[in-house]
Amino acid sequence: MHQFTIGIEEEYQIIDVESRDLISHVSKIIEGGKAVLSENLKHEMHESMIEMETGICQNIKEARAELTNLRRHLINTAHEQGLRVSGGGTHPFSNWEHNTITNGERYNKIVDDMGDVARGNLIFGLHVHIGIPNREEGVRIQNVMRYFLPHVYALSTNSPFWIGRNTGFKSYRQEIFVKFPRTGIPSYFNSLAEFDSYVELLVKTGTIDNAKKIWWDLRVHPFYPTIEFRICDMPLRLEETVCMAAIMQSLVAKIYKLHQQNLSFRSYRRLLLNENKWRASKSGIEAHLIDFGKEESVPYPHLLKELLEFIDDVVDELDCRKEVEYAWTILENGTGADRQLKVFNETGDLTKVVDYMISETEFGITHGEMAS
Repeated sequence: MHQFTIGIEEEYQIIDVESRDLISHVSKIIEGGKAVLSENLKHEMHESMIEMETGICQNIKEARAELTNLRRHLINTAHEQGLRVSGGGTHPFSNWEHNTITNGERYNKIVDDMGDVARGNLIFGLHVHIGIPNREEGVRIQNVMRYFLPHVYALSTNSPFWIGRNTGFKSYRQEIFVKFPRTGIPSYFNSLAEFDSYVELLVKTGTIDNAKKIWWDLRVHPFYPTIEFRICDMPLRLEETVCMAAIMQSLVAKIYKLHQQNLSFRSYRRLLLNENKWRASKSGIEAHLIDFGKEESVPYPHLLKELLEFIDDVVDELDCRKEVEYAWTILENGTGADRQLKVFNETGDLTKVVDYMISETEFGITHGEMAS
């Protein structure tokens, strides 16, 4: 069986201890953490965000161990600098106008190109890379995987608030990101050659300088032998990140296995897939998604059950059954969005929501006796 390696990138919010607002102190954390984290921390477009990434992990157990270690160091470093870090796809009340853009050639270019669309993109995601046998197979996997994107996304919804407002969405992050060009669920490509010629046309016409400026929810990576999932909100608990990654790895492995057996999976138009994505964005795990085969709306738990049955024959080979089945715990406890909304409904106070987000981000991570 092909080794479906895992690489995980998490985007954290940097929080001021007093105000619970975002604070543009990424350099403090990078400087403070460079002894143990220098390879794993990166600047992002806003200085109130920090990206943490694992190396290439051979399986989900290794990914969990590395993530736990990295998150512990990141939390400790933030505490030492008098700061906090948090998961969540958006900050509940911070205003993008007050958040500084990171000074760097790449970010300056994006802001020059896109103005306030770039400045307002104060959102935090989870990106997961799964190793693929080759790019040709990657395009075939991408085509099939598009169907499952709303199912995985619903489980990750974690951005109900935006600039102090309850948006009515479980994931408002995607509604912000959609202002960027070349986002959303990708089109169907008949071959790798067709995909490459699309990219070449954009580069040749000066639309993009490289394929990393294609920001789809799922993409065959332009430089690494991976397929990259980009649709999920940044979760709160480490277990949630691990669960998403395990489901993604299992889906890639299952679709590849079907291809090896000359079996295919029916392809659906992006127009239809977008309907399910919208429903997932709005209602998360409380959504009714369209079952295109039956041509009816089905409660999300039914579709999750079908998804887990679909990947059942690969999860033991990948040794990730426990991690995949954590999805039922998310269903029981609510996604990050559901839990944020519960705190807000009980307290009416968005700073209390931020407190909760910080404590959930630190949940299960041993870092001594620290008050959040």
